[in-house]
Amino acid sequence: MATTGLPFDDFRELLANLPGPDEAAVNAVRERDPKLTKPPGALGRLEDIAEWLAAWTGRPPAVTRPLVAVFAGNHGVTNQGVSTFPPEVTAQMVSNFAAGGAAINQICIAHDLGLKVFDLALEIPTGDITREAALDERACAATMAFGMESIAGGTDLLCIGEMGIGNTTIAAAMFHGLYGGTAEEWVGPGTGAKGEALMRKIAAVETAVALHKPHLGDPLELLRRLGGREIAAMAGAVLAARVEKVPVIIDGYVATAAAAVLHAANPRALDHCIVGHVSAEPGHIKALEKLGKTPLLALGMRLGEGTGAAMAAGIVKAAAQCHSGMATFDQAGVSDKE
Repeated sequence: MATTGLPFDDFRELLANLPGPDEAAVNAVRERDPKLTKPPGALGRLEDIAEWLAAWTGRPPAVTRPLVAVFAGNHGVTNQGVSTFPPEVTAQMVSNFAAGGAAINQICIAHDLGLKVFDLALEIPTGDITREAALDERACAATMAFGMESIAGGTDLLCIGEMGIGNTTIAAAMFHGLYGGTAEEWVGPGTGAKGEALMRKIAAVETAVALHKPHLGDPLELLRRLGGREIAAMAGAVLAARVEKVPVIIDGYVATAAAAVLHAANPRALDHCIVGHVSAEPGHIKALEKLGKTPLLALGMRLGEGTGAAMAAGIVKAAAQCHSGMATFDQAGVSDKE
């Protein structure tokens, strides 16, 4: 992670000096847990989530201001015929989010989550990664900084999601660039690509990674060359959340690509993150294995929009409530184990 005097330097510095967990808060959870009216370990992973919340907020487990942040961007690689939907759908779906008509709106209502949607210059697609870099360093850094500002209003649980026609191609290229293998291993149907469209998608990923290969050893260079605005913004949001002591739930395949860049730069960069679900996109489980993350849910979802992360937020809220609201044996007058 050598510095260059260019805009990425501030992010390199942040990634090299990430704050760690609050061990005192974790110990307080561990001391309270045996006193609660349940057998030890009976809530399984919910107990781990309670510790995780305490570790990264520095307080007893609680979720009072959850936020789903959805970032939308358009991609020049759609010129290669990699998607079954035209790029205009990105802006149309952003309007649908604003009108309350999308799946993510309904899930946020069901789980009482805040929702913010960020339109990232949809009228200006990124460069076609099969021919040029998606972004220059200054633009990529500025978009990461914009993503960092997404939590400025305050939140204590951040769910990151995205919208962008063509962005499963982008994510596949990023994973192929990060982890090797073949393009076929990372490319999936996305919004329904099959037959010739799927072949075009595989070819685009192969071409892009071959074109930019000399520069892919640097994770931030990989991000700007193969990524997109919504992916850079998500990476910035995850990084800001770490600095501001906000736990993060990562959504599906594309959101995981943004997180993977940070992990490649610093293997501890995602310690404050959990993965909400494993997508039906076939490369997602492979990517999660590389990151050492176990998803909370496996519902066969592949929509994006932060929907899997938002579904998982309901579980995280329940974990916090169980730990903080449950009576102790003494309070309830229940006999403890002998």
